[in-house]
Amino acid sequence: MDEILKELAQRAKEKHAENKKFFAKLKKRPPKNLDYAMQDLHESEFERTDCLNCANCCKTTGPLFTTADIERIAKHFRMKPSQFIDEFLRMDEENDYVLQSVPCTFLGADNYCSIYDVRPKACREFPHTDRKKFQQIAHLTLKNVAICPAAFNIVEEMKKSIKF
Repeated sequence: MDEILKELAQRAKEKHAENKKFFAKLKKRPPKNLDYAMQDLHESEFERTDCLNCANCCKTTGPLFTTADIERIAKHFRMKPSQFIDEFLRMDEENDYVLQSVPCTFLGADNYCSIYDVRPKACREFPHTDRKKFQQIAHLTLKNVAICPAAFNIVEEMKKSIKF
């Protein structure tokens, strides 16, 4: 997996201009069935992909924590939300709560998440390739293809199946 991840960053860099152009077209003229097509591509890829073999998202990026996330996770730890914030989070430049550091505090050596059942919404939805109105998150997807092998594969399949 380490080798795949090393290659992923380079491959994503090489495909960046092509992907950016593709997403610009997608945003201007999204196909009527885009949401269904993305759902199919997402499901198909995740039948082949086991996130526990990778966990690169947890190792390299941190999610945003919503108020609901903070309250749910603090309750899980039997803490006050303010305690949870003080112990695990910081405010970023955009005034969002994020982890104090990466890799994620809650990621185990076996790539299992110790708070999986109560994990943040951003973690549950990552890599966001099955979101409704997918064309609206092109900027996020361009970042995610360099982090997530599954997102990279989904975008490559998407470019093959959607013709302009």
